[in-house]
Amino acid sequence: MAGIYIHIPFCSRKCIYCDFYSIAPRVETVDSYLTAVGREYLSRIGELDGKPVSTLYVGGGTPSLLTVAQIQSLLEPIDRTNVVESTIEVNPDDVTPEMAAGLRRLGFNRVSMGIQSFDDAELALIGRRHNARKAVEAVEILRNAGFENISIDLIYGIPGQSLESFTRSVDAALNLRVCHISAYCMTYEEGTRLTRMRDAGKLVEVDDETCVAMYQLLVDRLKSAGYEHYEISNFALPGRRSQHNCSYWNFTPYLGLGASAHSFDGSLRRSNPASLRQYIQKINDFGVAYDEEIETPEQLYNEWIMTRLRTADGLDLLDVGTRWGEKMEKHTRSVLLGFENEGLVRLSADVASLTDRGVMLSDMIFRELFVV
Repeated sequence: MAGIYIHIPFCSRKCIYCDFYSIAPRVETVDSYLTAVGREYLSRIGELDGKPVSTLYVGGGTPSLLTVAQIQSLLEPIDRTNVVESTIEVNPDDVTPEMAAGLRRLGFNRVSMGIQSFDDAELALIGRRHNARKAVEAVEILRNAGFENISIDLIYGIPGQSLESFTRSVDAALNLRVCHISAYCMTYEEGTRLTRMRDAGKLVEVDDETCVAMYQLLVDRLKSAGYEHYEISNFALPGRRSQHNCSYWNFTPYLGLGASAHSFDGSLRRSNPASLRQYIQKINDFGVAYDEEIETPEQLYNEWIMTRLRTADGLDLLDVGTRWGEKMEKHTRSVLLGFENEGLVRLSADVASLTDRGVMLSDMIFRELFVV
């Protein structure tokens, strides 16, 4: 099986924490871009060696800034015969009954919506266009259009956020009873307005202790409500894991289309330029726009270790031996045994997984396992 990711790099305004590539949309630019993505797909679909495409994910940026007609034109070249999960990202304030019905007609069966918080002051601070009321309304509109599989994003550690305000956001999310919730700690990426504001003393980071408390509260509340904590940042009701994201975590090949999109075939990574002009020009001239990087066995091992330990399914140590040899399996077992003795790792039937304490210290565990 394989997946396809399509990046839509258009945003009406940029959230202060975002470091993804995005620009303001203009009609002529959007149409040229969508045409280029179709050309890239036709040029590159052979890279999947005939593997059936089971997941499609349209992300951004803000795909919901496109009209239904534009999204239809984007999808027209793509063979979706074997797609079982088709996801599109939307912003709450873009969701209307007409758009939701149009997305269903186009075959989308999953929606991912960036709500981030149910506190209006927090939303205003980080530059979101919607408010809490609109977020709740958007979920209702999507459900009325026939979407059962809805995912929402939350952020914890927003400057000025307290444990109490985050608790209210978690409770509001639970009241919606969506199928899937992703939650991420606020990160200060280089070059973002958020980082510049912090460095200028205009806002203060939430301390680590409070962020840990927020995360633990999130885990406890969602588990109690019946959500499976299947990856460090992801929670799903039974049977509602994100199939597309799971494919990233088990090295399923995927094709990334569009400006700044990345692809992976199991050993070779390809990345498109984070420039609309360069991307469209290269597609028009050559049909492809990517640079290539062949990963070393050590790089692949490090990525496999990290992604598998982030999941509830854990890391199969016998599989490590099959993929990278007996020496690497012994190294992995030795390091993990030490962490098991510290209560950070659970070892059962040759499968390692992180304990709740281990999740909090996962970066340190990964560093000890990595090889260079």
